[in-house]
Amino acid sequence: MTEMLHQDWFVDANGQCQPCLTPRPWGLLQDHYYLHQFLSDVLHSLTHSPHELDQQDYLPLIRCKVRQLILNSYWLRTQRKHPDPKTGTAVITLYDEIGYPLTVQTVTTNPGTITPIHNHGTWGVVAILKGQEHHTFWRKLANPDRLAIAGQQTLQVGEIISFVPDAIHQVETIGPTPALTFQLYGDTQPKTRFQFEPDPLVVKPF
Repeated sequence: MTEMLHQDWFVDANGQCQPCLTPRPWGLLQDHYYLHQFLSDVLHSLTHSPHELDQQDYLPLIRCKVRQLILNSYWLRTQRKHPDPKTGTAVITLYDEIGYPLTVQTVTTNPGTITPIHNHGTWGVVAILKGQEHHTFWRKLANPDRLAIAGQQTLQVGEIISFVPDAIHQVETIGPTPALTFQLYGDTQPKTRFQFEPDPLVVKPF
């Protein structure tokens, strides 16, 4: 059984990946912490934030709630399906309602799967449940026609990474087995979600 790590990360708009103070896991253990409780807790936190971009201020609290969920809800690790042979990816939406301001899902990816360089147009929190991911972070240069690599980070089981809406990254599934992640995003704004080609800079909807 893979040892679970306990480290949180935060990625800013300049592609800087910073370690964060991580809550002690034994302080989060309880008999039951259901998905509906988790979603209610996150939404309650966000009611204090009047604007979408201000919601990133609540990422430390949201990361804590995500860690509490994955520690107390083993069933999350069972919410997976075989990736599509062409894309190498499979997505399960865990909750869906018209107008609901959160995206909550698990994503399974085959080894060697690489995403485009992209942002999300909203804040995001991703927890590694199985496997490994290698993230490359990008930043825009003063010259508007280029992106440059700002850093890299390999994530293991038990680590959680969070992003501001303008953070740009690319994700590769590494290691011998598929990766399974729990992913939570705010209210995605399609007009601000892009994929990029770095040099020369090309921006497309994502």
